[in-house]
Parts: sequence; structure tokens; C-alpha cells
Amino acid sequence: VHDESGKMTLVFFGNSSGWVEKSLPVGETRFVSGEVTLFVGKKQITHPDYVLSTQKLDTMPLLEPVYPLTRGLSARILRRLMDSALKSVSSLPEWISPDLLKQRQWPGFHEALQTVHQPPGPKDISLTGPARMRLAYDEYLAGQITLQLIRARMVARRGIERKPTGNLIEKLRAHLPFSLTDGQKLAFDEILHDLKAADRMSRLLQGDVGSGKTIVALMAMLAMVESGAQAALMAPTEILATQHFNTLLPLCQKTGVRIDLFTGKMKTADKRAVLERISSGETEIIVGTHALFQSGVSFADLGLSVVDEQHRFGVHQRLALSEKGNRSDLLVMTATPIPRTLIMTHFGDMSVSLLKEKPAGRQPIETAAVPASTYQKVVERLVAQTKNCAQAYWVCPLVDDSEQLNLVSASDRHKDLKKYLGERVGLIHGRMKPVEKQAVMTAFGRNELSVLVATTVIEVGVDVPNATIMIIEHAERFGLSQLHQLRGRTGRGSKQSACLLIYQEPLGETAGKRLDAMKTTQDGFRIAELDLRLRGSGDVLGTRQSGMPGYRLAIPDIHAPLLELAHAKAADLIRKDPYLSGPDGDALRTLLYLFQREQAIALLHAG
Repeated sequence: VHDESGKMTLVFFGNSSGWVEKSLPVGETRFVSGEVTLFVGKKQITHPDYVLSTQKLDTMPLLEPVYPLTRGLSARILRRLMDSALKSVSSLPEWISPDLLKQRQWPGFHEALQTVHQPPGPKDISLTGPARMRLAYDEYLAGQITLQLIRARMVARRGIERKPTGNLIEKLRAHLPFSLTDGQKLAFDEILHDLKAADRMSRLLQGDVGSGKTIVALMAMLAMVESGAQAALMAPTEILATQHFNTLLPLCQKTGVRIDLFTGKMKTADKRAVLERISSGETEIIVGTHALFQSGVSFADLGLSVVDEQHRFGVHQRLALSEKGNRSDLLVMTATPIPRTLIMTHFGDMSVSLLKEKPAGRQPIETAAVPASTYQKVVERLVAQTKNCAQAYWVCPLVDDSEQLNLVSASDRHKDLKKYLGERVGLIHGRMKPVEKQAVMTAFGRNELSVLVATTVIEVGVDVPNATIMIIEHAERFGLSQLHQLRGRTGRGSKQSACLLIYQEPLGETAGKRLDAMKTTQDGFRIAELDLRLRGSGDVLGTRQSGMPGYRLAIPDIHAPLLELAHAKAADLIRKDPYLSGPDGDALRTLLYLFQREQAIALLHAG
């Protein structure tokens, strides 16, 4: 084929019945549309999407949606199906107020759907165009109504007005070797206010790595014990649960409070003894994994559930935890600083306390990035540092070698470092048995190991003050928030700490931005905002596979103002009509079904 701009080849396969010749008669004019590629330096289109005569030109769409496909499903067939589906969308009651529609100049739901799937012009597919903005708002509104209903349900079941005496808190503060930061004092005051109130507490305590959340949580649990009830602290892994227990045990002993550890891997006899103490009320504070909240565990009077790294559990588990005790209060903690937009989308049912300050005496962690080609120099420096009693973490992305990925595994790195440091190199990863992992962590904590080679199993909660070096291999493979979490395993004491990011060349643009951010800031909240822009909400929270609410139409950094609006509107709607009754309520229920928020509908029925 040719026109005034030059020549091009059209390529077809399987022309058994001569249909190509029929559709492209020699010497006639045809309008051809398809993807242009180069083959041996010459332009070609393989199997054009359209070959039309002048008379049929107006049937060719100038804009076409691109959908994700799977084997056996062509774009043409899917577009035909979508066109058919759009025609079958019935007239739905409007859930957005006329005033808001007019103010924002948004179309109705049906028209918005039609526009994004069959846009009249290029401007109509803009992410900030009226149709896309309307649908993004709908998605946010459905999510916010769901969270507000959960909050209303928890608050509706009245809590107990606790009456802590302050005696145990005074004892604890007298034995602490440091002063509380202003942030810790404020967070505890907010928690104490919630505990004393008649409504049940549902609060998120989020702080940067090393900001002292555990002490705030202990004070909350002691306040509950003062009021005559039990408190439980749940961690996502056995390592973290044991770490919390070892941290809290000496402090509880000094205040005269009985604390126990309960995990699924304990010996049967030990389990039975702990369960008896929990059910009798002898144990006042219980630390454990999710095994704590299984049906076989009976509390004498559980007044407060504290959950660490709660975003790994989700909204449904949040409700289940609150059901375990007698109108118990709920405090959740995360060391992952979460951007405001994500707090509203994932934790909109909770009050929030922030911890931004580090305890006195903590120094900034020196951070540098080096290419993998400098490996030998890194090892030489590391050996020299360990001779001065320094301890280091060495993190790798994989446990074992992978044929698909050209990455150094933790197992290989462990073997190689043993050549230089002998038996003072340990290895820890997620496939090890809990007892094995705990033995390695204990040895590292006692300084019997100089280097701990690990996967990201050490990302959260591991606390060894003498470990002042963090080396992250293949740093370009990690997300920004994850790098920040790993770096936060150092800098736990008063000694100067360092973090070395080893990357494989060539370095991509996004990975380069991540490493630059790590070198320029140690503010976890700023890092979380950057990570949100670079990767997306599911990755920032580590929830891609954890069942957290995903958003298909709303993009957090583009549609954030709509989230604020949806949050305020949802709170107003539930306050005025908590059961979504009447015609307006029916329209909102339709919205919830459309965006697959059936759990909210179930809460309405239960309420």
C-alpha cells in the first residue's frame, strides 16, 4: 500500500480463501488502521484492525479502548462484548446530590461509563475529565461508606468506661531509662481519653521506625490492667511476638504485672498452662500471634486488643478482634508511615495517633548507594568493622537461587561471607522453623554472631541496639517503604549507624529515584508519599495479596481531593441515615453493590 507519505507492507497469515485480495482490490483506495512495526528496517502492519472503503470510513472509531486480554480473547471480541454490556446497563437511581453534580459538572453514572468506554474525543479520556472524576468519586464514596458503617457498628455497641488509677504507669515511668517524647505523651493521652470514654476505642497508632510505639502500647495495656481487665498484644509473626515479649517482660516484672507469651508452636503442656492462666485472669497481659484469637483461647476479661502491623490483617479481622472480649477496645500499631490518602481509604473507620519524633540520643543513619561491582571492597570494610565489635545485617531478596532471576540469594551470600568471617555469620529466612529462627536471633542479640544474612523476614520489629550496619543487596529490587523499614533495624541505640544500598547496573529511572530518596531523607512519612507516587497503594502497605480494598478507577495521587470529599460526605450520610433507608438509601446500596462492598450491606442487615 502507499499514499503521499510513502510505502508500507500489509502482512496477513492464513489467506486460504483469498479474502485479502477481495478486501484490497489493486488500484482502489482503502483506509487502513493498525499497529505500525518495523521489519528489517521497513514499515509494516500485521493483520490491520480495519480495512475500509471510502463509503464505510465513518464506521471506524477514531478512539478505541484498550483492555487487558488473556489467551484466546481478542481485543475486537472484547470491545464487541463491552459495547453490548453498555447497551444493557439499566437506568439507576442517582446517589450523588443534584447540587454536587451541578457544582462539579459531572455526568450521570450511565453517561460517565459510556464516555470512558466509548470516548467521543481525546479530552474525554483524561484522568481529570468529568467522566473519570465522577467514577473515581463513586469508588471512593463506596469505600468510605463501608468504613463509616464499620465504625458506626463498633461504636454503637457501647464500650466500658475504664477507670485506670495511674499507679502502674507511674511505676513504669520510674523504671524507664529514658524520658518519653512529646509525641509519646500526646499519643498516650489520646488513648487514655478513649479508654475512659463510653464508646469503644478504635485507634491507629502509626509512627516511623524507632519512634517508640511499643512503650505507648505497654502504657495503654497497663492502664487497662489498672482498671481490672486484661490486655493482649498480637503480632503477625512468631519472631515479632517473641521480640515484643522479651522487650516487655522485664518492664512488666518491675511493675508487678503478670505477662505471658502464647504462640501456635508452643509445646502442648506449656500451651495448656498459659491458657489456664489466661482464662483464670492470673495473666494480665498476653503477647502472641493470631493464635491468640482462635476459638480455643478464653479470656477472663479481655479489655484491650493491641495489634501490631495491623494492615497485614484487614477490616474483617479488625471486627473479629473486637468481638473476642466483652466490649473490648482496639489499638492497632504500624511502623509503616502511611500517607493521609491511604489512612482514609484503609483506616477510615479509626481515629489516628502519629509518632514522628525519635527518642533522645538517636542519630541519623548514614546512607550510601554503591554498584555491585564494589562487592569485594564492601566485604573488606565489613570485616574491619566486625573486628571492632560492630554487628551487621546483610539482606538479600531471595532465599535460594532462581533460574528466572539473576539475583544473589541469601543462602549463597551466607556461604560466601563465611569464607571471611567463619562461624560468626548467621542465616535467617521465612522457610526456617520458628525454633530455628529464634535460636539465630537470640545468638545475634547476644553478639555471638557478627553478621546476620537475612531475607525481609527481619523487616519489621527486630531490635538489636548493637547492630549498626545494614547492607541491602539488589536494593533496586525493593520498594522505598521496604528499604526504609529495613534501614530502621539499625540506629536503635546511641551509636552511629550506616546503611549501604548495593545495586545492580544498569539502574532504571524509578529505582534510581528510590535510592536517591533514601540518601536524601529519613522522614518515613515523606518516604511513604514518594513511594505512593512511584509504586501505588497496595505496594506501599504490602497488601497486594492481603485482601485490602484495591481501587481500579481512583488513583490516589491524582484523585486525592475526591477522597477528602467522599470521606466527609460518607460521614454525613451515615450520621443522618445509619441504616441507608428510603429512596436515597436504596441508591447508596446500589452503589455499594456496584463496587463490590457487600460486607457493608451485611453490616446494615446485622445492624
